[in-house]
Amino acid sequence: MKVNILLLSLASMLLIFSCQEKPKEEAENFVKVEKGIFTKGGKPYYYLGANYWCGMNLGSLGEGGNRERLKRELDQMQSLGITNLRIMALTEGPDGSPYRILPAVVDTPGVLKEELLIGLDFFLDEMSKRNMTAVVVLNNFWPWSGGMGQYLKWNGADSIPYPPPHPNGSWDGYQKFIAQFYSTPKAVAQYNEAIKKVITRKNTITGKLYSEDPTIMAWELCNEPRGIDNTKVFNVWIDSTAGYIKSMAPNQLITTGSEGITGSPEYSGVDFEQNHDGKNIDYTTAHIWIQNWNWYDPAKHDSTYPTAKQKMLDYLKYHAEVSKKLGKPYVLEEFGIMRDSGSFVPTASTKHRDEYYKLAFDEVYKLAQSGQACGVNFWAWGGEGRPKSLASWWKKGDDLTGDPPHEPQGWYSVNNTDSTTHLVIKEYAGKFNAMNK
Repeated sequence: MKVNILLLSLASMLLIFSCQEKPKEEAENFVKVEKGIFTKGGKPYYYLGANYWCGMNLGSLGEGGNRERLKRELDQMQSLGITNLRIMALTEGPDGSPYRILPAVVDTPGVLKEELLIGLDFFLDEMSKRNMTAVVVLNNFWPWSGGMGQYLKWNGADSIPYPPPHPNGSWDGYQKFIAQFYSTPKAVAQYNEAIKKVITRKNTITGKLYSEDPTIMAWELCNEPRGIDNTKVFNVWIDSTAGYIKSMAPNQLITTGSEGITGSPEYSGVDFEQNHDGKNIDYTTAHIWIQNWNWYDPAKHDSTYPTAKQKMLDYLKYHAEVSKKLGKPYVLEEFGIMRDSGSFVPTASTKHRDEYYKLAFDEVYKLAQSGQACGVNFWAWGGEGRPKSLASWWKKGDDLTGDPPHEPQGWYSVNNTDSTTHLVIKEYAGKFNAMNK
C-alpha cells in the first residue's frame, strides 16, 4: 500500500510538472525582443521574408480560394529559405466597392465572414507546418483593402475620395480624408471591435487561440499609417491601440507598419522616432519605394539608378540608426522594383531587379551583423498568379497576384518562374538563417 501511495504521489508530481512545463515550452516558441534583437527559443532570430497578402483569400474554401496553389507556393517559398510572411487578416468591403480585395472579411460592420477567417486558419496552420512566422496586418491607410477609409464611410463620411487611378483622384485629398480616422471615435471603436474578434479567435483547425499561437510573430496596427495633418492624435492612436492589442496578446509582438519618414517627410506627418517610442511598440518598420517616390525611372535605368540607389541606402541607414537609439529591432518590411525597362510582361528580364534585391538584402544583412537590423521582406510574392491583361487593374475573379488591386497588375510581383530572382532570395535567405545557428 505504501508503494502504491508513493507511485501515486510521483505520478501526481509528474502531472503537475508537465502541466507547468507546457506553457513554458510553448512560450519559448514565441518570437521575443531581447537586447535589441529578435530571439526565438533562446536563439537569435533573423529572417528574410516576403509580403504575401493574398494567403488568407487563397486559403478560403469560398470565392477566390485555391488551397492547392497556396500549399505549392508555401512549399516553393520554404525551399528558398523564406521564414517570415507579412500577411493581411482584415479587409473591408462592401464587395461592390472599387480598388480593393474581394471578397472582403468585413462586408457589414461588426460581421466577419467565417469562410475567409477559416481561410486564415488554414493559412496559419500551413505556415506553422513549414516553421514560418507571420506578421499580421490589421488595417490599411490605402484603399486596396478598404481600411481606414471604409471605417470612415461606415461612420458618417459621404464618400471616399479615392486617389488615382480613380477619375479626378487626388492623393492630397485622399490622405487628408484618411487622417480623420484617428479623431473619429466611432470609426476607431469599430476597428477595435474587429481586431478583437481576430486576435481572440480560436483556430478551427489547430484549436489554438490566435493570441496563443507562436506562428503569429507580430500584430501590425496598419499598413503604412500616416499622420498627415493630424499628427498629435495619430501618435495617441498608435500608443493606445498598441496597448489594447498587448492586453489581448501579451506573448506576441506589436509594430506600426510604418513606411518611415517616406519620400515626402515634410508632408506625410510621420515622425519615425515618436511613432515607435511607445512601450508597447516592440520593433520598428520602414518601407522604401524608389519608383513610387520618383527617385527612379525604370525606362531610364542608367541615368536614374545611381542616385536612387544612394537614396535607398541613406534611407535604410537613417532608420537603422534611429532604431538603434530606441533599442528596438528594425525590419525593412517592404521594398521592390519593376522588371527591366518597366515591362509588365511576366517573362521580361529581371536583371536590374535582381541587382537591386541583392543590394537591399546585402545592406540589411550587414546591418544585422552589426546588430542594427533583424529582418527584411520583399514586395511581393505573386507566385502562380498572372494578370488577365498587362498593367490592368485587378477585377473580381482575376488571379490574385503580389500587386494589390489599386495598382497595375504585374508591377512588383515575384512570380513562381522568376528563377534568377529566386537565386538571389535563396542566397540571402541562407545567410540570414545561418545567423540563427
